Amino acid sequence: MKVITRQQLTRSLQEGKLDRLYLTIGVESYLCGEAGCAIAAEALRDTLLREFNESRFSLLNTDPRQAVAAAEQLPMMSPRRVVFIEDFAKLPEVDENVLVRYVENPAGSSVVIFVARDLDKRKKLTRMLYDKATTVEFLPVSDGEAKAWVKEYLKRLKVSADERALGDLITLVGTDIQTLRSELEKLATAAGETKRITADLIDDLIGRSREFTNFALTDYLISHNRKAALEILYRLLQDRVEPVMLIGLIASNYHRLAVAKDLLTRNGRDAVLQTLRMPWRKQNEFLATLERSSAADIARGISRIAAADLAIKTSQATPRLQLEMLVCELAG
Repeated sequence: MKVITRQQLTRSLQEGKLDRLYLTIGVESYLCGEAGCAIAAEALRDTLLREFNESRFSLLNTDPRQAVAAAEQLPMMSPRRVVFIEDFAKLPEVDENVLVRYVENPAGSSVVIFVARDLDKRKKLTRMLYDKATTVEFLPVSDGEAKAWVKEYLKRLKVSADERALGDLITLVGTDIQTLRSELEKLATAAGETKRITADLIDDLIGRSREFTNFALTDYLISHNRKAALEILYRLLQDRVEPVMLIGLIASNYHRLAVAKDLLTRNGRDAVLQTLRMPWRKQNEFLATLERSSAADIARGISRIAAADLAIKTSQATPRLQLEMLVCELAG
């Protein structure tokens, strides 16, 4: 099994090294997509007829035989073809075997990129991909990695922001890169001629609209207000926020509460505020939530969140159903 980081992928592509099979997997969809584009760009470098040599298939509505036929087709006036295959995780066994046979003996003139958020490692195709393909995993990025990415993206937007503003942005938005990118573009437009994103601008444009996601949902869960928690959950789902992302958000807030509860018990409120950075306007709200919670409730919540996350990754019911059950149990 060859599992590499996205940095190792970048270096190998810069050196002109290409494999016939790639698996890009993980919840960090934006970076996953960028990696696929980078692989395709290197594979089709100097190709004049790129549109004739690049195909993308979603197996939600396409027979896998069509994807395999494209991968086995000779390239047109190019040394290689590139084929993206998505949404293959839940194929029935007969269709999965079509892909298994291709992975066992891939075409020499094609680069095939399998794209997935998560996979059941008990399935034959998953085991085969991990064995045969170069795998690049895109796990959720850390706060530090997200902040570094934001700084680079701000350079492209020709906009600046100070460290406090960046910290507030990560706290409010989280570390999902696609979401950060969208919010940064809004902020850059709002900054106008000043070309500077401030903490006040972030609070005005994002803080109030994100109030439910970062603080109120967790507060209602901790205070066992099921009705209010479900109302916020349905609002978020209507806004097309991914269930997996919401579970990550809830998990992050519960871990944050666990750390803060320990600090509060041992060293008091000042220690919490010094250690856990958060927008100053939210500090009193966070401390109030913290004081209403018990260490035992937080620990039980973390355990239940982990179980729901595992259930989603092993395809037990739908992610939305798992999320609804989780909210009901935490707020029960």
